[in-house]
Amino acid sequence: MTRRRLGWSDQFRLRVPADPHLSPDGGTVVYVLHGDDEDVDAARSALWLVPADGGQPWQLTLGDNDSAPRWSPDGGTIVFLRPVDGKPQLWALPVDGGEARQLTFRALGAGPATWHPSGTKLAFCAPADLGGEDVDQARRATEPVVTDRIDYKADGSGLLRQLRNHVFVLDLDEGAVPVQVTSGDFHVSGASWSPDGQLAYCVTEGDVTPRSTAFVLDSRHVEGGDLLFRDAYWLPCGLVLTAVAAGGVGHTRLVRESLEDLAPGFDRNVMPGSGGYPGAAPQASGDTVVFAARDQGCTHVYAVPASGGTPRKIIGTPETVISGMSVVGERICYVEASPTSAGDIFVTTVDGGEPLRLTDYGVESLPDVDLFTARPRVFTSDDGTEVHGWLLRDPSLSEPGPLLLDIHGGPHNAWSPVFDGRHFYHQVLAAKGWSVLLLNPRASDGYGEDFFTAGLGGWGVVDQQDFVGPVRALIESGVARESEIAVCGYSYGGYAVCWLTGHTDLFAAAVAGGCVSDLTSMYGTSDAGHFLGSREFLALPHADPARLSAQDPMRSVHRVETPTLLLHGENDDRCPIGQAEQWFTALRVRGVPTRLVRYPGASHLFVLNGRPSHRIDYNRRIVEWVDQHVGGTS
Repeated sequence: MTRRRLGWSDQFRLRVPADPHLSPDGGTVVYVLHGDDEDVDAARSALWLVPADGGQPWQLTLGDNDSAPRWSPDGGTIVFLRPVDGKPQLWALPVDGGEARQLTFRALGAGPATWHPSGTKLAFCAPADLGGEDVDQARRATEPVVTDRIDYKADGSGLLRQLRNHVFVLDLDEGAVPVQVTSGDFHVSGASWSPDGQLAYCVTEGDVTPRSTAFVLDSRHVEGGDLLFRDAYWLPCGLVLTAVAAGGVGHTRLVRESLEDLAPGFDRNVMPGSGGYPGAAPQASGDTVVFAARDQGCTHVYAVPASGGTPRKIIGTPETVISGMSVVGERICYVEASPTSAGDIFVTTVDGGEPLRLTDYGVESLPDVDLFTARPRVFTSDDGTEVHGWLLRDPSLSEPGPLLLDIHGGPHNAWSPVFDGRHFYHQVLAAKGWSVLLLNPRASDGYGEDFFTAGLGGWGVVDQQDFVGPVRALIESGVARESEIAVCGYSYGGYAVCWLTGHTDLFAAAVAGGCVSDLTSMYGTSDAGHFLGSREFLALPHADPARLSAQDPMRSVHRVETPTLLLHGENDDRCPIGQAEQWFTALRVRGVPTRLVRYPGASHLFVLNGRPSHRIDYNRRIVEWVDQHVGGTS
């Protein structure tokens, strides 16, 4: 077979598994298989099964967007989510054959289910209207939006109006309807059943100063105090919570009901898993707690005694990322991405047995494609700080050439060397003779909490050296040509692009996606504006304008001469599109070559889960812009 490099059309050939779950007997894995449908311009997903001892996977469901599969305690039924009229509803499917049965018919939809240990009921979290179940949502959408809180909208959901996330319980008797078991002007997350059928969940109240409480229904509650709880998990050792500092920024930790840290001294961030942030829910194998954490940009699996102690890594290498995990007895299944696969399912044991690959989507999806692989690099910033990252480059190149510096979001996310199936432009540019530098500057995850918090109150001011120094090192070492340097980034990366082009003339082209350009307007218009101002910038416009201004790219926009492309979702509530509009207008008026591309209906995360056509367009435009404005490319 003739081998070739990755192309744009490969987006529609790629298949990526996610959310694997072992059956109660540990013999079968159900998982979600994701792909893109070019004909309808939409992402698609279905449920698949594969034997845990190895064998041929087979498709279980034929829905367009089936997700969140969960085995019943007896292994005979799988409940899952399938949209009906645009709203996710719970369905039940007998594993040994038969038709799927719709369980919920809520106007606002349902969320992923958790089974009662008896197998007779389900619990789930889902939006609820403070006005009750009978509110006409179509009419609600045209009513004036009245709010007394600053958290009245959320990226991806838009205006929340009277919606709050609450817990529902559904008895599985024929014709039963879900019963709302929590209510009030607060949000609930992390519903989990105890072995004896008690329901635990986390409540977050307040907007300016949020606070958390973990409840065990009809029994007791745990005040978070200085901690904000994210989710609750019933394990054999008792209730375990994921928690972060309530008043600042720091690592997510695992704590017991007593609020004692399950892994004291473990200087890595626990990763429960969420959009754009790989990881997995903590689970138990006997008297061992198994969880995911990030190390040097890669997410791995660790085990710690349920009584507490020092975690040991049981799954993962310096070149792999784990996203999704299921534990039954001594057996663990998980999805692992690598430099040559966007994800495959493996199974192993808690004691670290030899992993068995159950799927081969990396090869099956793109059998004729050769991927470039990134190599680790370590640089030293001007103040002596070590900065780690990866360089993607055709190994046959011997002469200096064009270089793209790509800056991740967060800022507490991190690059890894795996093929993620989203940043196609990395591979396309490498095939055109470019080098692509993926850096994890201070504030990146996986390098300890001091590094994680090193940028607080000093965005741009302290991290600029983490970008400029490594680029200059690659110029001096003969990798990059000084006149052919481009920069791009998304979210925080978009902020950094605006900042760097206003503070250095190093770059011949720039692309800012989902950018942040004006910190004052960002504070009042972003769904995370107050959080960013109070905990990241450590300065509020009305309280410390001078400190905020010192981190503000807009203050230096008059110095920008770099041709800049701006790519932005029109429905972005995290980094509102006005951020891109302001930067675009300032550059256009000054005569700097610039272009603004708006993606209709797209939220902040459209680059990960938006329309396939939008994602391909985003990738393609980056390549076209840097090729146009950086000379000498092949």
